[in-house]
Parts: sequence; C-alpha cells; structure tokens
Amino acid sequence: MAFEPPRRVVRALAEAPHHGADEAGDWLERLPELVRRAVGPRELTVERVQAPGGRSSVVLLVRRPDGTPAVLKLAPPRARPASERAALRHWNGRGAVRLLDDPREAEGEILLERLRPDLSVRSLPEAKALLEAAGTLRRLWVEPPGGHGFETVGARTGRQAEAMRAGVPAAAGTADVAPLVDAALAVREELLAAPPEERLLHGTFRQSKVLAGERVPWLAVGPDPVVGEPAFDLARLVRDRVEDLIASPSGASITRRRVKRLAESLEVDQERLRGWTLFRAVESGVRALRVGRAQDAELLLEFAGWL
Repeated sequence: MAFEPPRRVVRALAEAPHHGADEAGDWLERLPELVRRAVGPRELTVERVQAPGGRSSVVLLVRRPDGTPAVLKLAPPRARPASERAALRHWNGRGAVRLLDDPREAEGEILLERLRPDLSVRSLPEAKALLEAAGTLRRLWVEPPGGHGFETVGARTGRQAEAMRAGVPAAAGTADVAPLVDAALAVREELLAAPPEERLLHGTFRQSKVLAGERVPWLAVGPDPVVGEPAFDLARLVRDRVEDLIASPSGASITRRRVKRLAESLEVDQERLRGWTLFRAVESGVRALRVGRAQDAELLLEFAGWL
C-alpha cells in the first residue's frame, strides 16, 4: 500500500538522542514493509492513517475480517510497545482503551479497540476537560502486577536528570535556566527520598490522551507506563493548555489553584504534586531547548517559574 507517515511522527522521532534518531530513521524507512507484515496476516482492511496520530507511533484505522472497526498501532522499540501492551492488558479496559485478542502479538504491533480518534477531552471547556481527564486517570492507578517489568519513576527521572545536567550548558541562552534546573533536581531528590505507595501509572497523561469511546464516555490511550506515585502522573495534567495559561494575566494564580484543586479531588499530596509538576515542566523545557524548540521551551520554563 502507498504509505507516508504523519509529519508529527517523523518530527518527533528526529528529535530523539543521536543513536535513538538513527534507529528511528531505520524504522521509518522500513515502515511500508512493517505495515504490510502487520496487516496481511491479520487480514485487516486499512481505512486510513490517523493524523496527527501519536508522537512516536503510527496509528492505522482498520477493520477486522468480520468488519469490526479496530486500530492497529505500530511503534519503534524506543517507544516501548511491549510495555504499553503489558499495561493495557493489566488494565483490561478499565479507564483505558482495550487491547484486542490478537493471535499475532509481534513486536511493535498493537491491535486495539476503535475509539473516536478525532474527539478528545481537550475539545471540552477547560473546567469540564480537567474533571473528565482526572476521573479517567484515577481509574488507571491500580497495583502493578506481581513481578512486573515496568520502569520506575526513579529510574525514568534519573535518566532525565542526567540529560538535564548535560543539556543545560550546551543550550543557547540558558543563563536563567540553571536555577530552575537546580530547583527541579533538588525537588526530585526530596520526593524520591520518601515516596508513598506505588501504583501503575499512565506515564504520559494529558487531555489529548483521553478519547471518546462507546462502552464508556472517555478512555485513555497511548500510555508509556511507569510504576510510582500518582502525583507524578497527575503533574503532566496540571500544565495542560500551557499556552492559554501563559497568555492569561492571571496564569500564575490559575496554575496554583489548579494544583490545589487536582490534588484535593484525587487525594494527592499538594506539595508532592507541585514538586513533580516543577520537575516535569523543567525537564520538558530543557529538552525542548536541546532540540531547538525555543518557543515551547520558553512557555514551559515560564510556567515552571510560577511553581
């Protein structure tokens, strides 16, 4: 089949660290053949490529041989598709898209129930969107399976902390970034020193990751699962629609109220949520600087300064 990956995927994979970028480039070159190998044995009919789709995977809207609509997701190894599949299997449709029975569970191929890909929680008014997104996230916070192989928050943020330390000196115009980085690294150490009970987390949760469904109104998609405290998961939701927050003259006070409201509604410690929100915003901002997305970096780092 004629095939061209969404530009969003190409751009995101190009921003991977050097060796990861080489691997992603190879994967993109092989993508047409990977699609044929995934579609053929399952006798799937491809309707279209979902665009913009994910940031590190290609999403195909397909139909199974019996006509049932489904989604076929293809992801490179760096996106940890096996970990995503394991988390979805553990959730078994509770709060998340359902993993379909699939006799061919090849590496990098995930067959999912079809949701409404063009309708996310982000389409709702802001207050309603936050409420629905938070309710969906709460359902995902379950005990991880015994003997799980999921990455921990400590390990993931440890890698990120190393990159933050290495990336700041090389980035242009980072004189004002160093204090934020120091604060983010310090708060990470404090938070990891005495973590509360661990849960299986979505890992990359935000409003656009919650799509409308048929069996329940809203379901999460696209996890990069990690095991740790819920405040880490909720932190990414705090900064949703960051461009609107920055544009508002009362953005700083709105952000602080959002931290308080989300912490109270999901029974998460407010200071721990504030701390993880700071760390994740600074980490994202430094990463944006490193790959040349100066405007995104400016928004994220200004947001972090409010915390």
